[in-house]
Amino acid sequence: MNINSLQDFWQIVVDVWQNGVYGINIGQILAAVLILISFLLLRHVFSRFVVARLKKFVGQTENTIDDEVIDAIEGPLSFLPIVIGVFFASELLTLTGNLEIGAYNLTRSLITFNLFWAFYKIVGPLSLTFGKLKDIFSTSMIKWLIKAVHGLFIFLGFASILEIWGIQVAPLIAGLGLFGVAVALGAQDLFKNLISGLFIIGERRFHPGDWIKVDGIVEGTVEDIGFRTTTIVQFDKAPVYVPNSKLSDNATINFSRMSHRRIYWKVGLIYDTSIEQLKDIRAEIEEYIMRNNDFSHPPEVATFVRIDSFNDSSIDLMLYCFTKTTDWGEWLIIKEKLALKIKDIVAKNKSGFAFPSQSIYIEAVPQAIGQNVAEDFPVT
Repeated sequence: MNINSLQDFWQIVVDVWQNGVYGINIGQILAAVLILISFLLLRHVFSRFVVARLKKFVGQTENTIDDEVIDAIEGPLSFLPIVIGVFFASELLTLTGNLEIGAYNLTRSLITFNLFWAFYKIVGPLSLTFGKLKDIFSTSMIKWLIKAVHGLFIFLGFASILEIWGIQVAPLIAGLGLFGVAVALGAQDLFKNLISGLFIIGERRFHPGDWIKVDGIVEGTVEDIGFRTTTIVQFDKAPVYVPNSKLSDNATINFSRMSHRRIYWKVGLIYDTSIEQLKDIRAEIEEYIMRNNDFSHPPEVATFVRIDSFNDSSIDLMLYCFTKTTDWGEWLIIKEKLALKIKDIVAKNKSGFAFPSQSIYIEAVPQAIGQNVAEDFPVT
C-alpha cells in the first residue's frame, strides 16, 4: 500500500462527508440533528418556566378567562420550540431544488398546524363568554356551536396545509360533490336526525339533566343532546341512545318542568254507607287536604273531593289534588300519609272500602226442587 492509495481513500472519505446524503454535508446534518435535539430539550424548559410565568401573570387578573386560555394553549406553546428548531435546522442545511421547497413547506405546515391547534383549543375557554347568550340560546345550542367552530378550524387547518403542498382544495371539494350526493341519498336518516336535533334544541323541549318520558320508547334523565342521537340515562343507570327523530316525532313529557304533582284517586265505599256518612267522609278528607301545607290549594290549582259515581260494587268518591313538591320521593311520602288518613277517616265514620262482589237473590223455590233439596240434605 502506497501513499497515493491512502490519499485516494482520504479523498473518498472527504467526498462522502461533503456529499453524503443527497449532496448534503454530513457535518451539516449532524449539526441540524443537534439543533433539533437542543430545541426538544428547550421545549421542556420553555414549558416549565415560560408557560409557568404566563400562568402566574394571568393569575393576578380578576377574570378567569385568560387563565383558561393559557391552560388551553399550553400544548401549542410547548410545541413552538419544535417548530423553531425545524426552521433553524433546515436553514443550516444547504438545500437546493425540491429539498429546499420541501423543507420550506414543512416549516410552513408546522406553523399552520400550531396556529390552528391554538385556535381550536381557545374555543373552549372563550365559550365561557357565551354564558351571556343563555337567554337567547340554550345550553345545548351553545355546545353545538362550539362543536361547529371546532369542526370549522379543523377543516380550515387541513385545507391550509393541503394548499401549502400544492393540493388545490376547491377542485377536490367539487370532485367530491357527486360522491356527496350519493352519500346523502344513503344517509337520509342521518340528516333527519340532525335536523330533528336542531328542532329539539331550538324549541327547548328539554335540556341535559331533565327527566323526560316518551311513551313506548324511553324514560329517564337527559345526559347529552348529540348531532344524531340523544343520550338518556334510565333510572337503573343504563344509558339509552335514542335517535333525535324519535324524540322529535313523538309526544315527550318533561317531568322536570312540573310545577306540581297530581294525585287522582277513586275511593270505593260500600253501599251500606249512609248519606250522612258519605258527607262526613268527604268533608273530613277535603278539610285534611285544605289545611295541609304539603298540598297546593285553589285558585292556584284545582282541588276536588266529590261523590263521583255508583259503581257495580261501590259508591265512588273522587279525589283530585296537587302536591307542592315535584320530587318523586317526597311525593310518595305525602301520598302515603294521605292514604293512611283516608283509611282512618273511613274507619272512624264506621264505613268500609268496597271490593268486587256479586249477590244472588232467590225470590221463590219451586215445590219439586225444594222437595229434592230436602231429600238430598236432610235436617238432623
